[in-house]
Amino acid sequence: MLYPQLDTPCVLIDEAILEANIRGFQAHCDEHGLRVRPHIKTHKLPWVAHKQLDAGASGITCQKVGEAEVFAAAGFDDILISYNIIGAAKLARLLALAGQVRSLAVVADSEAVLQGLSATFADSGRTLDVLVECDTGAGRCGVQSPQQAAQLAELVARLPGLRLRGLMTYPAAYSEAVVQQWFSRAAALCEQQGLALEVFSSGGTPSMWHAHEAPIVNEYRIGTYVYQDRSQVAAGACQQADCALTVMTTVVSVPVPGRVIVDAGSKALTSDLLGQDGYGQVVGYPQARVTGLSEEHGVLDFSGCSQAPVVGERLQIIPNHACPVSNLFDEVHFCRDGVLSRTETVQARGKVC
Repeated sequence: MLYPQLDTPCVLIDEAILEANIRGFQAHCDEHGLRVRPHIKTHKLPWVAHKQLDAGASGITCQKVGEAEVFAAAGFDDILISYNIIGAAKLARLLALAGQVRSLAVVADSEAVLQGLSATFADSGRTLDVLVECDTGAGRCGVQSPQQAAQLAELVARLPGLRLRGLMTYPAAYSEAVVQQWFSRAAALCEQQGLALEVFSSGGTPSMWHAHEAPIVNEYRIGTYVYQDRSQVAAGACQQADCALTVMTTVVSVPVPGRVIVDAGSKALTSDLLGQDGYGQVVGYPQARVTGLSEEHGVLDFSGCSQAPVVGERLQIIPNHACPVSNLFDEVHFCRDGVLSRTETVQARGKVC
């Protein structure tokens, strides 16, 4: 039985693969003169983030104030929060956080966000670094044109309590040429206004090996690469052998031939499809399909396999999306060479605000 000392469902992370993923991308960025600022929302573990910094990362990226608070308390002192911070409660926490770290930056894509940041920091004796968030094609947050980016950058530079640091984007995958053109135009418009931009920040695991193809980018934010997952295999960012994280699960029923029920449902595997057929890949059974998830049951189709597991057997499933899985478990288990090496509490789990 796989790791009989562990109850299922649970998360297993291969420590050697994890370390290879960190080293591999850091080496790629070092070769091309890119700073790496890993996104901790994938793992939510200070222990893993320390490995990333030890490999050469320049700082970390968080998505929420709550995540940043956890990592600041763990000693991390260079943090970017890549999210619009709105509301008095969050702004008060942001100000307190600024007193705990050496370098804190946020992003903004509207005057409303900037006015809230400025009102919080103007009379505080502290200055907050701000990157203008740009929509270069992903269709999420961000100003919609280089002209708007330059206008918002000028406002950042004028508002008290704020310092303009640069531009940030979460681009569509494989759109380095678009990012290069977009950022270059925005930078030229800013230069015409006498505005200096220090950071041009982009990111995304699917096109990680193409990061250097937008030469203006000098910082790359990346999260999923540390574990990899089924969606990244499909995107061409990695091979299945590079997937460090699996959900270990037990077969609890085989009601009819070919239908296998496991104890990992939507509370363990995430219902994200991300364009995939089914909800994960069963390790060792390439023809098996994870066809359905309810809260506590996973339904696996083994009809295309020459052999099927029996009740009580343990399986490992590579999830479609590793990041939500980290937020579903209180703890994760690391192994090396088939031996359980450590268990870590997911310290930033549930920090959604």
